[in-house]
Amino acid sequence: MLKTIWVVDDDTMNLRMAEFILKQQQYDVVKIESGLECLQLLGKQKPDLILLDVQMPIMSGIKTLEHIREKEETRDIPVVFLTASADTETVIDAGRLGVVDYVVKPFMPQELLSRVERVLNELV
Repeated sequence: MLKTIWVVDDDTMNLRMAEFILKQQQYDVVKIESGLECLQLLGKQKPDLILLDVQMPIMSGIKTLEHIREKEETRDIPVVFLTASADTETVIDAGRLGVVDYVVKPFMPQELLSRVERVLNELV
């Protein structure tokens, strides 16, 4: 069965790159440009995995994830942070909110794939 991965990032180039890498492995990829858009879509759909940028305008990845974890129907969705830096505060927040992994940007295709596959294989 085709796995659906949401990539939430305000950077168009990161969205395109992640989509290109993941679609080659037959994943269904949904590109989302903001935390608010992600939360709106969660009311209608549920992905198998969310790749979530930490630093976004209007609503950060941390705030977005807090909202995801608040609701019973979305709290168990695995989330991997996409981040340009892993400062101490972000690491603490990520642990508190149950992030399953980090991918540091700019990401290498094989690293992104291996982390995504590891997370999705743990769900089986």
